[in-house]
Amino acid sequence: MADSPAVGDLIKSITDDVKSLVRGEIELAKAELIPSAKSAGVGAGMFGGAGYFGINALTLLYIAAALGIAALGVPTWLAFVIVAVVLLVIAAILALVGLRKVKQVKGPKATIAQANQTVAEVKSAVQRGRAAAETPQIEGEVVGSRALR
Repeated sequence: MADSPAVGDLIKSITDDVKSLVRGEIELAKAELIPSAKSAGVGAGMFGGAGYFGINALTLLYIAAALGIAALGVPTWLAFVIVAVVLLVIAAILALVGLRKVKQVKGPKATIAQANQTVAEVKSAVQRGRAAAETPQIEGEVVGSRALR
């Protein structure tokens, strides 16, 4: 029995082993996630660049549409106004559809009801606990309201 390690030494050894395992897992996670995070960041940057150039291309297409209308004999300023009005009508339609969709969003009724029920139960438990603490004791036992009748 003299050769067996002390309980404290065993616990310290287990603790050190667990710490070592956790550190190893963290290092493995970092090694796996850092390249993925870098790749995701580059991908997001590429999407941002694509969006920028897409918006610029759309602007040029709107200008081309206005110039195309002007080529039909409409004054240039009126052609640009026509394109702008069409874009504003599209924007208004999208805004109205979006507003309608937002109004259809409902709150988490079941979650709110559960939270209200939990609050009510906690209040009730606190009141019962407070009442039990204030009830007179007879021979070391709390006398409930039924026992007093």
